[in-house]
Amino acid sequence: MMEALLVSAGMAVWTVLVHMVGLGALLALARLRSGRIDPHGSNLRQALFILFVVLGLFVVHAIEIWSFALAYLALGVVSGLEEALYFSTSTFTTLGYGDVIIDNEWRLVAAMEGFTGFLMIGWSTAFLVSIVGKLRALEADWLERPRDAE
Repeated sequence: MMEALLVSAGMAVWTVLVHMVGLGALLALARLRSGRIDPHGSNLRQALFILFVVLGLFVVHAIEIWSFALAYLALGVVSGLEEALYFSTSTFTTLGYGDVIIDNEWRLVAAMEGFTGFLMIGWSTAFLVSIVGKLRALEADWLERPRDAE
């Protein structure tokens, strides 16, 4: 059991670190973009940027899911990569179909993945709502600025 607890703790820390770095990179890109808000024809650019952020979140979560899948492979609790990815994805998203079951010895790792995935998905949702809100606020601020040169 101690080994499973150590693996679980290590994977949780790794997942949080991956998430922090990923969100930090997306936030840096959002800050770069914030200086270029233009309300004239910006709807498409805004939509494309939001799409970019969402796809970035998919990549961050994919790295986290793959990390757990590779851990399951390394621990020898699944028979192959496809099974590891399937189990990890259904566990990370807390869907948990139950058609792939790992040994009792390692189920704490799966439980930690479910808990961690639940938190990371919530964190990503809060991040996305924050980014969209900031973009809308910047756009509104830009529209309200006086136009001396115009």
